Amino acid sequence: MDNRELNAGHRQRLKDRFLKTGGDSLHDYELLELLLTYALPRRDIKPLAKELIKRFNGLSGVLDASSEELGRVKGLSPGSGILIKLNKALTEYYMTNEMSSRDVLSSPQTVLNFAKSKLAGQPNEVFLCIYLNTKNEVLKHSIINQGTVDKAAVYPRRIIKEALDCHAAGLILMHNHPSGHCQPSPEDKALTDSIISVAKTMDIRLLDHIIVGRLGHYSFAEKNLI
Repeated sequence: MDNRELNAGHRQRLKDRFLKTGGDSLHDYELLELLLTYALPRRDIKPLAKELIKRFNGLSGVLDASSEELGRVKGLSPGSGILIKLNKALTEYYMTNEMSSRDVLSSPQTVLNFAKSKLAGQPNEVFLCIYLNTKNEVLKHSIINQGTVDKAAVYPRRIIKEALDCHAAGLILMHNHPSGHCQPSPEDKALTDSIISVAKTMDIRLLDHIIVGRLGHYSFAEKNLI
């Protein structure tokens, strides 16, 4: 049996395991390996998958990597890079769709998954706001501002203006910390208090402020700070 036959047998076993038990039965590098077999069908992908996991500090890091970063990886074809970015885009679309036409407060994990899909891996600080109706259903979401590695200017009145424009009754604010930690800074706390104060005058509620970092997340609502 030559290497081509061995590789084909290994790929088929990966597919069979995935179909039988889902992704939980596979290591992170095996999930990536299985994905890449559709772009590189005649190669042993395991070493490349392990290299990518190591280089980008995990599967999430691979999915969050830019096209330019992926393009610098030896052995990774342009088609493979597109497949990885397509997988990330599909995940983001799925997370967004999951929030549509439902009471998002009844499923806080859905909101957290959305926040992670949008913000995890961003090189600069990004603020995003979800606008909700009286049933806590999503009306829209938009990026409020994108800043530098450690700062993004956010103006509460701009958030409230967008809320009034779409007749929102509630808000969920979220942003990332590219440094990795997720504890709120004094500026984060001050911004949260300011938005609560301004929103209250318009009968709009700030329901949560979520901070996403590589080391986890922080929710003001979970900490009973809202």
